[in-house]
Amino acid sequence: MSVSRPTANPDGFAAVPAEEAVRAAKEAVAALYAGDLAAQALGIRVLEAGPGQVRVSMTVRADMLNGHRTCHGGILFTLADSAFAFACNSHGPAMVAAGASIEFLAPAVLGEELIAVARETSRGTRHGIYDVSVTGASGEPVAHFRGRCARLRAPSAAS
Repeated sequence: MSVSRPTANPDGFAAVPAEEAVRAAKEAVAALYAGDLAAQALGIRVLEAGPGQVRVSMTVRADMLNGHRTCHGGILFTLADSAFAFACNSHGPAMVAAGASIEFLAPAVLGEELIAVARETSRGTRHGIYDVSVTGASGEPVAHFRGRCARLRAPSAAS
């Protein structure tokens, strides 16, 4: 028999069983991915999702290479940013990036499968911070990304 433990919920709603929180997170990530044509065009795939965390992958293609024949930094940023977006939206309420930074640690090469793992560092009702590690096929760190998100506000009637 599986025991269901409540998960913390910073939105102030009643805690939900862990299994339900995982299911809801997977559904939220799948819905966001369905509309994310940029991630789809880059071949980014969602491998795992849970509340506040996600693991995605992408294979470096020839059209992703820079003049040094390594994966372009902007592509690496987009991979990490996509993982961040899925993780910070896994709780349901719409969140958008408010800021992000990346440290490039090693080059990624043509044909290499990259894995980006996003983990929630902190989350409140209006803001969150997420760390994303990007590794190569060997498990070697390729980049470290930190993103800060803010809750998306509905457009005002005056707009």
